Amino acid sequence: MVSAQARRGQVDYAVSRGASVRRSCALLQVSRSALEYESRMPARDEELGAALQQISAAHPRYGHRFAWAVLTQQQNWSVNRKRVRRVWRALGLSVRRKKHRKIRTGQPRVLTPTGPNQVWAYDFVHDTCANGQQFKALTVKDEWTRECHAIEVATSIDAVRVIAVLERLFAQYGTPAVLRSDNGPEFIARALKIWALMNHSETVTIEPGKPWQNGSSESLNGTLRAECLDVEWFTHPRVAKIVIEQWRWEYNTQRPHSSLGYLTPAEVGTEARAAMTQESRAIEIVALRASCEAALDRNEVEVHPITPENLS
Repeated sequence: MVSAQARRGQVDYAVSRGASVRRSCALLQVSRSALEYESRMPARDEELGAALQQISAAHPRYGHRFAWAVLTQQQNWSVNRKRVRRVWRALGLSVRRKKHRKIRTGQPRVLTPTGPNQVWAYDFVHDTCANGQQFKALTVKDEWTRECHAIEVATSIDAVRVIAVLERLFAQYGTPAVLRSDNGPEFIARALKIWALMNHSETVTIEPGKPWQNGSSESLNGTLRAECLDVEWFTHPRVAKIVIEQWRWEYNTQRPHSSLGYLTPAEVGTEARAAMTQESRAIEIVALRASCEAALDRNEVEVHPITPENLS
């Protein structure tokens, strides 16, 4: 089916070749009144286009899906996703992404989390400042909530520094069941493994040469590099630490995540931890009630009947 705009273009072409307007409209079955029609769509989309341009300027790596999520969930717009996609592409805001070869192993993912604090993934990202000084960033992420718990930036991070970061996160978010990493020397250090076992957590390393087994951490590192490291120009590691921490806050609280239904990781994490707290309290109440009933059955608790003498 040919659109009305395309048919008007055909009439203009026929007129440019010497045919009259009346003859061209008759041959192409186009009403002459339709030739003077001006679409109202650009005027309707003007406000939406301005909003999308602001989002694209603030977040150059966002696509139309993330832009729609920002409009509907953070700016209270009531707009269809298809309309956002049409205006986004008409403005030329589409992001060109590199195509990566996907390796399909046909095997299910090992240790797939089903709740918060089950599997944490951590890895290193390296970058260089304007003065040539190199630094590394330790990223720690909850694979289920997608929260980035910490990004530790320093010129040197050894196993002792990794333990210090994890100890702080354990006290703040709780102890995860599994810590997933690659085979870096900081992660396979004996001191780290002993410390994790003492804190009731287990360290798991991926197979050498298979980074896709730690895909959650690789995804976070790729997003960090595309939206922060490749965009900012750091003059010193202290500046990088401040800017990266600001990006981490925005990633957790402002950036929608497609696998979370375009919610932010902070929203999902807060809700999940609140549910876990209520569940643990319910379990404690049930256990306390069961212990009291067991004590009564064993006559370990004295029961004093209420009599007038007791009340006097």
